[in-house]
Amino acid sequence: MAISSDHSRPLDAIDRRILDALQRNGRISNLALAAGIGLTATPCQERVRRLEREGYIKGYEARLDPARLGLGLTVFVQVTLDRTTPAIFDHFAKAVAGIPHLAECHMVAGGFDYLLKLRVGDMTQFREILGDHLAAIGGVAQTHTYVVMEEVKAETCLPVL
Repeated sequence: MAISSDHSRPLDAIDRRILDALQRNGRISNLALAAGIGLTATPCQERVRRLEREGYIKGYEARLDPARLGLGLTVFVQVTLDRTTPAIFDHFAKAVAGIPHLAECHMVAGGFDYLLKLRVGDMTQFREILGDHLAAIGGVAQTHTYVVMEEVKAETCLPVL
């Protein structure tokens, strides 16, 4: 399967191995990366720069432990809007962008409109966010909350090989 964007060439096997290695260890040195995929340093670095420029690599970040940061409670909230119009969608998207502890927001197809993922310290903090932020957004008809009891799998790597 060829992965490509509008302004880039399809990925080859070497590009895919670079992407796989970098998503598993974004701090790998160029020399170690090049050796691991069978290139010399300069062509490897040129490929990484091209993959960055073409948008395949969006950035590099550290994965933090939410529990160590006092954010050990994960909560999913499904949101149903009272109307589904472009203006309501835009209003909702702008409003949720400012919600503290919001990790993800997805517009979905199905029985509700949005699925939110929040990382909070405890139920008291979630209740404050629900009351002060979510309930205050115009156009929200209903919410349903799901508290995560155990995180079974949280993979960040994409299947590129």
